[in-house]
Amino acid sequence: MAHIAKLRLLLTSALGPAIALLLLLTFAGYVVLGSNGVLAWGDYSRQLRQAKGELHKAQAARAELRNRVEGLDPRRVDPDLADELIRRQLGVIHHDEVIVPLN
Repeated sequence: MAHIAKLRLLLTSALGPAIALLLLLTFAGYVVLGSNGVLAWGDYSRQLRQAKGELHKAQAARAELRNRVEGLDPRRVDPDLADELIRRQLGVIHHDEVIVPLN
């Protein structure tokens, strides 16, 4: 009986540290393997590079659109751009036609 009491006392006194150790191991596992863990760092870097590439493409498209808008400003219309747009809307431009400015 005395051995069982000592064993029960030993188990109950070791229960608290065992639970704490289990929690620490769980948190350490999430630090390494979790969705925001160390192993996900490479995936975040890849996504960042991809997003930067998309940003550069969007900025280039935005600059191109800004250039076209500035070319259609009523105070200083670009005659070549206006001619191109008018001919395209009227359907008198051919897909392989090259417009050469005179200036």
